[in-house]
Formats: sequence, C-alpha cells, structure tokens
Amino acid sequence: MLLIVLGLIASYLIGSIPTAYIFVRLIKGVDVRKVGSGNVGATNASRILGKKLGILVLVLDILKGFVVVFFLGDFLAPRINLISADALRIILGFVAICGHNWTIFLNFKGGKGVATTLGVLVALAFKIPGLNIALGLIIIGWLIIFVISRIVSLASVIAAFLFPVFVLIFNHTIFISTISIILAAFIILRHKSNIQRLLQGKESRINFKK
Repeated sequence: MLLIVLGLIASYLIGSIPTAYIFVRLIKGVDVRKVGSGNVGATNASRILGKKLGILVLVLDILKGFVVVFFLGDFLAPRINLISADALRIILGFVAICGHNWTIFLNFKGGKGVATTLGVLVALAFKIPGLNIALGLIIIGWLIIFVISRIVSLASVIAAFLFPVFVLIFNHTIFISTISIILAAFIILRHKSNIQRLLQGKESRINFKK
C-alpha cells in the first residue's frame, strides 16, 4: 500500500512540473499565466517563445506522462499485487495528468492536459495490445484537423471526442473503454473556454509562415 501511495505522489509531482511556466520565466522573465491565452501549456509557450522552444515544451510535457506510465509503472508493477499492472499504469497516468492540469507549484492552475495525456497514451500503447491502433488514428486525425484549421484547440477537442469511439471500435475491455471516456471528458472540459471562442469564431489560429 505504501508503494502505491508513493507512486501516486511521484506521478502527481512529475505531472505537476510546469514546463511552460519555467521556460517562459527563465527566457522571457514573465509569467506565462499573464501572457497570451494565460494557459500553462505548449501552445501558449510557443506564442511567447517561438515554435522551436514551443515544440521543446510540448515534448517535455509529453514525456511527463510517458515516464510515469512506462518507467515508474514498470518499476512498481512487479512489486504491487493489489491491482493489475495495466490498472496501475492507467491510475499513475491519470494522476500525472491531474498534476499537469492542477499543478501544486502554481496554485493548482495548470495546462489543458493534451500533451501529458498523449504521453500517457503512447506509453500505454506499448503495454496494452491494440491500443496503438486507436492512438495512431487519433494522432492522424489531430494532424489532419490541425493542418486544415490551424487551430490547436479544435484539433484537440475533436481528437478527444473520437478517441473513445476508436477504442470501442477495436473492442477493448470495458475498463479501458471507460478510462478512454474519462480522459476524453477531461480534455473537452478543460477546453470549455476554447469551445466558447470556437463557437464565436474568435479562437486563435497558428500561422505556419512565422
């Protein structure tokens, strides 16, 4: 039981690392929460720091979820018998996403969770047979929507909505299907303000030429 508690704490703290905040503060000397959209994520960081550093922030946010599920999960799974290895990894990943969304280091104001969720899903795809197909389709769908619309939030919301659909299509267990719905709901709810701006036609687009 103690190992599970320590694992959950570690997962939350790793997820809580405010990558965008750290980079923007160190490089520009400003608070990312007070610039641009105010979101503590890679998209807002790219607006402030440029695309290259924005991509670096994105990769690091993805790695937070991946490391927790793949490496911490592998370390804990053989040592814990109370729950299955897959369930343990999913719980650890879920806690890391919560850390990103509500980081203790910034008064519980974090990002939207898309990048860290992607890292969690990529790691799970290595461990859960068939999940890689659903994940691959979602990534392709996200890219297509983003290239056409140039709106990150639109691509993220649609991809989140489609993810549990693809998981169900490929006949995953009730447990995995339920988790996919919860993760999708998390992302969609975190994009509530973006959805409002999308409906109003006011959501920002990425300029590929800059």
